[in-house]
Amino acid sequence: MNRFKAIMCLLVILIVTTGALPEKADPNVSIGLDSIQPHDVYDYCKTMTLPKYAGRLTGHEGYTAAAKWAAEKFEQWGLLPLNQREGYLQTYPSPHTIIDEAEMVLISTQEDKETILTPEKDFLPLLFSDSGENTAEIVFVGWGISAPELSYDDYDGMDVQGKFVLCFRGTPDRTESRFQKHDHHRFRMNKAKEKGALGLFYIYPAPLANPNGDWIQGFTPAIISENIADKILKEKGLKSQDLKKELLANKKPMSFPLKSRMKFRVRSENFPDSPGYNVVGYVEGSDSLLKKECLVIGGHFDHCGEHMGMVFPGANDNASGSAVVMEIAEAFSRLNKNPKRSVVFVLFGGEEMGLQGSTYFANHLPSQFDLVDGMFNFDMVGEGDGVRCAVAGKPDELKQALQDTDISLNILKGVSVVRRVGVRSSDYAPFFQKGAACVSFFSNGPHLNYHLSGDTIYRINPDIMADIARLAFLSGYTWSNRQPTPPHPNVKVN
Repeated sequence: MNRFKAIMCLLVILIVTTGALPEKADPNVSIGLDSIQPHDVYDYCKTMTLPKYAGRLTGHEGYTAAAKWAAEKFEQWGLLPLNQREGYLQTYPSPHTIIDEAEMVLISTQEDKETILTPEKDFLPLLFSDSGENTAEIVFVGWGISAPELSYDDYDGMDVQGKFVLCFRGTPDRTESRFQKHDHHRFRMNKAKEKGALGLFYIYPAPLANPNGDWIQGFTPAIISENIADKILKEKGLKSQDLKKELLANKKPMSFPLKSRMKFRVRSENFPDSPGYNVVGYVEGSDSLLKKECLVIGGHFDHCGEHMGMVFPGANDNASGSAVVMEIAEAFSRLNKNPKRSVVFVLFGGEEMGLQGSTYFANHLPSQFDLVDGMFNFDMVGEGDGVRCAVAGKPDELKQALQDTDISLNILKGVSVVRRVGVRSSDYAPFFQKGAACVSFFSNGPHLNYHLSGDTIYRINPDIMADIARLAFLSGYTWSNRQPTPPHPNVKVN
C-alpha cells in the first residue's frame, strides 16, 4: 500500500475514532495530498534564498520583492485576497537598519596588546545599531537588568557613563515570570542607554545575526563570542560559562568594572519609515456559519538581511517554514469542496524583529472572519529527518488529531505542551494569547547555522518538508472541517 492510500485509510479511521470528519471522508482530500511534492516545496525554499531577495529583512526592498513573488503564487492558485484594496499584502510599519561596515578591536591592558576581532566568528553588531566610533572601558553588568521594584539591579553602584556594558542574555531566575519584560532586547537596550552606556555587548556562545530591536541614536550594541568574553574576563580570573552559572545559582547581581577597552566602529543606515508586509490568502469555508471562523496556517517569511557584505539567506529559518505554508496553500486550493471553516495562509513579516507581523495580523483580523479557531505555525522545518511540535494544552482534541494523523507518516519525534508564552516564542504566540488552539512545528535538526550566513539551501531536506506539509494538511483539514462543539473554547480576535 503506498503512502497516499495509507493516509486515506487513516482518514477513514479518524472518522470512527475522533468524529472529526464528516460521516464519509471527503474523497477530494487525495487531490490535495497528491499535489504535495518534495521538489515543489524545495523550489519555493530555494527561490526565497536567491541573492536578489537579500536575506528578506522586513522593510528592505529585497523582502518586498520576495513578498510580491509569494503574493503572485497565491493569486495563481486562486486563493482569495484580503480585500480588493490590499490584495494579498497586508501592510504595517516596519523600520529597519542596514549595517554597512563594522570593526571591533579588543585592547587588553593586562596583556598590553590589541586583538582585531573577526565578524561572525568573534562578533557581530546587533542589526539595529546606530553609526558610531568609540574606544571605551567595559563594565560587566550581569544580565543588564535594572529593576529596583523587584529588588534587583545589575547597575547598582556601577558607573557606566561613556562606557560599554557587557552582559548575558537572560534573567536571574528562569522560572520567574516577573522578570519577563526585562529580557526583551528593546527594554534592555533602552535601559543601558538611559544609564549612559555607549553600547551593550551580549555574551553568546557564538555571534549571530539579530535585527530584533530599535535603532537608538548614539547607541552601538553587539554580540561577542564566549571566547572573546573570556579574554576580557581573564584579568578577573573568570570564564564566561562559570560566571553565568554563578549568576544563575546565586540569583544576585555580580557586576564589576574591567580594565580592558573596546574599540568599536559601526557605519549603518536607518530607515524609519519603511513598510512591512504579511502575505495573506485564503480558501473560504463551505459552511455558511462556520466560514466566519478560520484556521490560520502560517510561518515567518523574513530573515536577517544583508549586512557588511554578508547575506544571511535564512534557508532553514524560515524559508523552509514559508515554503511548507505555500505547499499546503496550494494543496487546499485544489480541493473540490473546502472544509467547513475558512483556512487562511499567512507569510508573516517581522518575526525576527519581535513577532511584528503576526501580532499585527492577530490584532487586525480581516473583517470576513469573526475569530481564529486555530493556528498552525512552521518555523525552521527544513533540517533533519523528523518533526517535533509544541501544542496548546487545550483543547486536547488538537494534539490527538496530530498524533492520529502521524500513524502512517511516522515523522513526529516528540510533542510538547504549551501552557504559556514568553519572550522567545514564535508566531503562534499572539494567537495563543487570544485563545486559539495552536501548534508550532519545527524539524529535529541539527540547526547548525542558526542566524548565520551558512544557513543556505544546501542544508535543506526536501522530503522532511513535504512530509511536514502532508501531516499539517491532513491535520488542518480535519481540524477546520470538524463539527462545532459549543460553547466555543476560543475568544474573539479583535
